[in-house]
Amino acid sequence: MTDHSEPTAAEPTGRIVLLTTSHRVAPGVLSWPAWQTLHAADRVLCADPGHPQLPYLREAGIEVTHGTPDAHELVEACAGGRTVVVLPGGEGDQRLTDGLARLAGSGRVSMPDLELLPGSYDLPGARLLDLVQVMDRVRRECPWTSQQTHRGLAKYAIEEAYELVEAIEDGDRDELREELGDVLLQVVFHARIAEEADGDGEDGEEAFSIDDVAGALVEKLIHRHPHVFGDAKAETPEDVHAHWQRTKAVEKQRESVTDGIPVGQPGLALAAKLAGRVRTGGVDVELPRGEGIGYELLELAARAEAAGIDPETALRAAARVYRDAIRAAEGVGDAGA
Repeated sequence: MTDHSEPTAAEPTGRIVLLTTSHRVAPGVLSWPAWQTLHAADRVLCADPGHPQLPYLREAGIEVTHGTPDAHELVEACAGGRTVVVLPGGEGDQRLTDGLARLAGSGRVSMPDLELLPGSYDLPGARLLDLVQVMDRVRRECPWTSQQTHRGLAKYAIEEAYELVEAIEDGDRDELREELGDVLLQVVFHARIAEEADGDGEDGEEAFSIDDVAGALVEKLIHRHPHVFGDAKAETPEDVHAHWQRTKAVEKQRESVTDGIPVGQPGLALAAKLAGRVRTGGVDVELPRGEGIGYELLELAARAEAAGIDPETALRAAARVYRDAIRAAEGVGDAGA
């Protein structure tokens, strides 16, 4: 006897949506696709009753069920074509995702569609928020870090700056990224220490934070780039430099072109900086003449600056070539190897 009955259509398997959010974005700020999915879902699950998004979901009229279903229960909840949204905690839910992967790999279960939906995205620079939080905790809980002062850390700022320069000269991108991080650490570290000043000390130090540092820098960049943020015109790098110098002169109100030049920097850099200030400031003063290599180096540094050459960088480059020649004469391998 022949069976002429129609085949039974397979039951829809539904959809599981894992809705991820970034802790670096304010709770409640979700993408439009995320809100659409949440409102249309048949069920929304969250294992963490303290999840920061929950108050905003309740305010939006979205009912959230608290629970920790396993992979089998979650698949069953999708039967009949239902959509279940899962809101993982900050660390995710490895147990659930591993269970779903095992079920899918077994081939014995009709799996619902599995979708990863970002509800919020990190903005550029968002990891800097993590850095500030980590630095704050380390400052509070680390026996060494908690005792450091601006003066005690000063030598590290110099060391890290030189290591950054070396990474640039070596052309090593991995080292460059690491050394930039080390220099950034010095900035965040000093700013964190500065938060603890109370203004009542002997020096009357006022507290400030990394936000104050960043805010002042933003204001400075905008103010010194009127050709970018204003109506000024600058067609060449020389025009930009002229804008910069005029703006700095108004800001600083210096009595001398030498004001603000740190005398603790390397000698060639110091000599070039002084010569550059004299040249751009239009000060009529000749190089001092005297006996000895110091005056000769001063003249060389001034000549280099006038020619647009950084004498410190030039000497470092020549010294590195000299170092490599020494190592070659000794039969030693490349210093950067």
